[in-house]
Amino acid sequence: MSDVTALESNEQPHVRPAWAPLTLAAFVGLVICSNIASAVWARWVNTNPEGLLLLSSRNRYLALTLAAGVSLPFYVVIGFLRVGAAFVVCHLVGRAYRDDVMGWFTKYLGLTKESLDAFERGFDKAEWALIPFFAGSNIVAALSGVKRTPPAKLIALLAVGIAGRLTLMWWLARTFEDQLVDFLEWLQRYQWWAVGASIGLVVLVNARNLRR
Repeated sequence: MSDVTALESNEQPHVRPAWAPLTLAAFVGLVICSNIASAVWARWVNTNPEGLLLLSSRNRYLALTLAAGVSLPFYVVIGFLRVGAAFVVCHLVGRAYRDDVMGWFTKYLGLTKESLDAFERGFDKAEWALIPFFAGSNIVAALSGVKRTPPAKLIALLAVGIAGRLTLMWWLARTFEDQLVDFLEWLQRYQWWAVGASIGLVVLVNARNLRR
């Protein structure tokens, strides 16, 4: 028996930890929050920007809530917590479910095996760059769990990535403040139409994912 064959035969199969279902429950909770944000953002961006950021800290919400007048301390604290929570949850899902996660991405997110293989190769070569640059990516977060990135390294890289993302969105909001304010004023006039369209889009997207 060759050394490679002996090594493969000695590898222990991955055993899901007892806390694995909790990671899925947390992930489902975050998805529900994101869907609610997608449905109510047109109203909450002006009336409850802090609540919108708690539900979802996507780039567009970060920029729009700044234009709507959310205070900088709330923006920084909520943005760090929400983006960090999503990344950590997906990281733990990757640690708990390993190869199963890759199958879920291809089944429910429409990714091809080739694109996932490219992500994995890139992660193996440049983990130090991918984690900060894609601090908001569920795929990269899950891969960091599959590859078992050490916690101290993960926290450092993630902190750099979130800080960079928040700074970039703050700069864009300041640079394009007039355009964003104009959009928010338009949104106030037609917010119920926008809310209805947003709810319809959420229903369509989730129906498509369920059919998969």
